[in-house]
Amino acid sequence: MDELKKKEDTHVVNINLSEREADRRFEQEKAFELRAKSSQIPLVPPPGGHHDVEIARPLGSLAGPGDFPEGGTQAWLVACGTAGIMFCTLGFANSFGVFQAYYIENQLKDHSPDDISWIGSLQVCLVFALGVIGGPLFDRYGAIVIRPAAVLYLAAIMITASCKKYWQFILVQGLLSGVSNSLLMFPSMAATPQYFNKKRGAAMGLAIAGSSLGAIIFPIVLSRLLDTVGFEWAVRACGFIMMPILLFSSLVVKARLPPRESQFFLWSAFKNTRFTILIAAVFFMFMGMFVPLFYLPAYGISQGMDHKLAFYLVAIINAASIPGRIIPGILGDKFGTANSLVGAGGTTALIIFCWPTAKNNAGIIMLSIAFGMTSGAIISSGSVVFTHCAASPKDIGTYMGMGIAIASLAVLIGPPINGALLTAYGSFNQVSAFSGAMCAIGTVLAFLSKLKTREGLWGKT
Repeated sequence: MDELKKKEDTHVVNINLSEREADRRFEQEKAFELRAKSSQIPLVPPPGGHHDVEIARPLGSLAGPGDFPEGGTQAWLVACGTAGIMFCTLGFANSFGVFQAYYIENQLKDHSPDDISWIGSLQVCLVFALGVIGGPLFDRYGAIVIRPAAVLYLAAIMITASCKKYWQFILVQGLLSGVSNSLLMFPSMAATPQYFNKKRGAAMGLAIAGSSLGAIIFPIVLSRLLDTVGFEWAVRACGFIMMPILLFSSLVVKARLPPRESQFFLWSAFKNTRFTILIAAVFFMFMGMFVPLFYLPAYGISQGMDHKLAFYLVAIINAASIPGRIIPGILGDKFGTANSLVGAGGTTALIIFCWPTAKNNAGIIMLSIAFGMTSGAIISSGSVVFTHCAASPKDIGTYMGMGIAIASLAVLIGPPINGALLTAYGSFNQVSAFSGAMCAIGTVLAFLSKLKTREGLWGKT
């Protein structure tokens, strides 16, 4: 009888515990739902189907700090490999100002500046626009996609050296280089955030700074060699510089997480209001910020600057953008990447508005340095803000690729519009006004995107 009574008591206790557990789960699920409704950012429920409030977290945080290595040999090798790819891809694309000034006086002297700018615009636009493919390819197949893209890109560089006619430059330097460039760049950019969370801004700033270094080296190489060995061997020399760097990068850049097996594109991302506002913000910033990279050398020449010094302006801009890409990344980790983007966009707009006031060599060089520091921060911060919208680390490449791809359409539009303004008015005043206004609009939108965060306009986001 005593044993039977003990069993009954134990059974009653178990029932009471089960009821308490059920009540606790019910209350937690109600609290989670209330929190999700009141929050501007969707919350990610924990594994197992239970919405434990204690471990539910905003989409922007992706995962707890313990889920990321936050350093180590492999993590920093991936960041360095990404920097190498950025050196060869965006670094070379950002050197187009040298090509623009050279083509105007040589192979394409019968074409207008806005016609020539379409070559660089197409290349840079495709570099970013095809992130909509490059990002998801990395999420599904890993870093293996980098290797064939590297071979295709080197082939495009070597073929560019032999181009003579406008349509050839469009197809090779614009189209082929742009496509292969993107399939190299976005998989590597998506790999780095898989290793960092708290230090993501700093790691991405370091990686993207590789493009600044490339845009210092390549204009110097081109300006030194164009007048000595000619166009063909000057461009080929750039290709030979890229070969060992791309080999190293293709070996060390690796995915940390297993492939994502869900749909190729994540259309649900566009239901995230903050994500769509940030796309619009970066779109307008891109429409304005790439114009000085294309036209500052030509502007310098129009103000009486020596041709060789004018070609160095692109290198000066990109030298200044190295700290401009690393320091805002570090500050973004501390104060918020959206805040970093707002600061970068606002100061870039102000500097572009001041462009026509630089009338001598010293003024133009100072303008180039200031522009390089602030515009570099747009690239690094603009890439990182999209990663904080992703629901999972496995989706980082897709979010980054889709966001930058749509925003990059501005690169195809901005420089030709400014080329048409230059042709119509014969002055850089209209170019400055248009480009500065575009950056200013982007800055306002980036600031407004903070409304869709729990921290609000003045918070750390």
